[in-house]
Amino acid sequence: MPRQADHDQRRRQIAEAVWRLAARRGLEDVTLRQVAAEAGVSVRLVQYYFGSRDGLLLTALEILNSDAERRGRERVEALADANTPRGAVRGVLMEMLPLDEERRTRHLVYVAYFVRFLWDENLAAVAADAPPELERLLADLLAWGQREGQVPADLDPLPEAEILLATADGLQTGVLLGQRTPEQALALLDRQIDRLFSGQ
Repeated sequence: MPRQADHDQRRRQIAEAVWRLAARRGLEDVTLRQVAAEAGVSVRLVQYYFGSRDGLLLTALEILNSDAERRGRERVEALADANTPRGAVRGVLMEMLPLDEERRTRHLVYVAYFVRFLWDENLAAVAADAPPELERLLADLLAWGQREGQVPADLDPLPEAEILLATADGLQTGVLLGQRTPEQALALLDRQIDRLFSGQ
């Protein structure tokens, strides 16, 4: 068991090095040697744990996503209205906004991956095949709102969920570029949520 814990800790150490590089200067030209230097380990050790550069980038992204899901769940559960459809929807969407340093850094890493995915065919194929889990989650939450009489019954939950995510995506970019404050972005997101939860 300790051996597995050491293995996981070393993988995380290297993954965090990828994230730091991504947040500082992107991933377009990142090499295993750069990641190893950032992590303070040998290139051979990076290869042992991840194999190729693509394997390293994809696994580092998986670890980041897992972290984001766990922290997001903790924050949503801590909200006063987390047990309501609107509160749950708002909590999920808030995780997409860079409202603090942790989420800002995570979103900068995601931007670096996005740029890399645009021109790296191998990684782009993996991204294209990723299941639309957030869309389904939000659609389920909106359907819950419909059952509670808080969301109009004639709305189709899935496209509405897609619109909410697109809104959050756009607001995220604006905050990262300094075009609006996190508070302004959250206020706009609340207006969009209020449009759907007309029964509240």
